[in-house]
Amino acid sequence: MTQEKIYLVGAGMAGWEGFSSKALEIIGKAEVLIGHQRHLDIFPDFTGQKIELGDLSELLEFLQDTCKRVAILASGDPTFFGISRFLLRNLPKDRIEIFTNVTSMQYAFSRIKEPWDDAIFVSVHGRGMHAAVDKIVSAEKACVLTDKVNTPAAVAKELIDRGAEGYEAWLCEDLGLPGEKFTRCDLRGLMELTPSELNILILIKTYEPNLVRYPLIGIDDDEFQTSKKLITKQEVRAVTLAKLQLQDDLTLWDIGAGSCSVSIEASNLMPNGRIYAVERNPQCVGFIGENLKKFCTRNVKLIEAYAPEGLEDLPDPDRVFIGGAGGQLEEIIDAVDKRLKPEGLIVLNAVTLDTLTKSVEFLEDHGYVVEATCVNISKTRRLTEYKMFEAQNPVYIIAAWKGKE
Repeated sequence: MTQEKIYLVGAGMAGWEGFSSKALEIIGKAEVLIGHQRHLDIFPDFTGQKIELGDLSELLEFLQDTCKRVAILASGDPTFFGISRFLLRNLPKDRIEIFTNVTSMQYAFSRIKEPWDDAIFVSVHGRGMHAAVDKIVSAEKACVLTDKVNTPAAVAKELIDRGAEGYEAWLCEDLGLPGEKFTRCDLRGLMELTPSELNILILIKTYEPNLVRYPLIGIDDDEFQTSKKLITKQEVRAVTLAKLQLQDDLTLWDIGAGSCSVSIEASNLMPNGRIYAVERNPQCVGFIGENLKKFCTRNVKLIEAYAPEGLEDLPDPDRVFIGGAGGQLEEIIDAVDKRLKPEGLIVLNAVTLDTLTKSVEFLEDHGYVVEATCVNISKTRRLTEYKMFEAQNPVYIIAAWKGKE
């Protein structure tokens, strides 16, 4: 049985690009025309069989059995978040011919007069949202395909929950249709809108006008709003971050976050990661809110709880930093041990010998391989016309590996 080729044709924006002459020729010679109803309606005079696109398994069964010449209409570029992935995975590639067109995403950027060559493109249409938002928070500019469940408002809520409010949003609705609409707002404004089902969301990162570009690592202590006793100091913070062995897409718990200095610098080092700062001290919570806003932190979420409370609803961590335990050290280690991923890592800072001893003992009792590092920092201070070194209290940095021999 000889089967005809299947022609996958991208539809342009109605009343704007249309179809190329070659695409129209292909459609004119087709015996079967398949597509969403809005695409089929473009060809009211088509004399062959029309099939509205529905269940993909039924479509595949039809295409595998038919000997007719088939043209499938898709939106824009079928190879860009389109049906081509499904067809190319399930049918011989040499049976498929693809004719691309302008994507709705390209069209949306042109209509809001915004370059798109520096944007990332993600889809939450029929997919989970968390992975997409992980990509958004690391990008300067993002274009998002949404659906009925993962709506623009749901995307906005997820970003806000992560402390990532610094985006200008464009809600682009019913593109190419007579009632197309473009609404510019912030993330909280998105949550008040009820969009058309046919929409695209464009997010553009914004900064405060006087925002200083801070280093990725080693931010001065004085830049953080904090109680001086509740901050991991700059040099200790740098060693702590090194011991955490952070990678871009990991999940980090920062327990006893204090000023959130470790989480903020970790965010710079893992822009696609997910960071949860656990803190309940009311004064610290206020400082954390100010610091997250000041540093435009995109992927740190504050959890107001006294650990180990508040940990049960968080995703399992790859890394855990314990900066303060509030007298619940053993309970926290018990809770973390049950959730830490295989080959995960705990880093704990201690300032007393008692905490050092207890930490090493608890962690070894739980089967961890433990390494302790003593960090002694001395910094110069002026003494009349001379300078001298002034020692700070030593800090013990304990690193514990799970499942490592």
